[in-house]
Amino acid sequence: MVLKRAGFAFLSLFALSACGQAGTGTPGGSNPNYDRLLQALYRNTVPTVKAAALVQELSRPAAPLLLDARTPAEFKVSHLRGARFVNYDSLARERFVGIDRKQPVVVYCSVGYRSERLGERLHALGFRSVRNLYGGLFEWVNEGYPVYNAQGLTRNVHPYSPLWSPWLKNGQKVYE
Repeated sequence: MVLKRAGFAFLSLFALSACGQAGTGTPGGSNPNYDRLLQALYRNTVPTVKAAALVQELSRPAAPLLLDARTPAEFKVSHLRGARFVNYDSLARERFVGIDRKQPVVVYCSVGYRSERLGERLHALGFRSVRNLYGGLFEWVNEGYPVYNAQGLTRNVHPYSPLWSPWLKNGQKVYE
């Protein structure tokens, strides 16, 4: 479980956030407490890319393939435009047939933990250029970048769980 990996660091940072001592983050700038949480969660096995850099890359003709490593309910609420859903729960069985192993790929989930596991899996399958969206969808939305659902642009974001929801500072929290 994700919370076990973060242990005391998560509880300490969660308490700071709950007490109003955590920064809210600013567009283009990350929350220092969120950064510390991510450092505790990440194994650093997959290189990361910041949201602002990814926005630039997505505007280019050779944009990376986006893979969303969350649950179906999370993806349904919102995702990055053009992202392909990869069910985290069946990750070990996924072969990614039909995807060019040379194509740049950016993986993401809510905060980057599950997507880092997806990135590890892709590396094991021979993908050459895989990066993890730093801070995940939460950081993307916190920095003011758009998310979409089947109807188009939305403010809705699935916050994964009540324990993780304080790290989502922008957007409308929706559990479905």
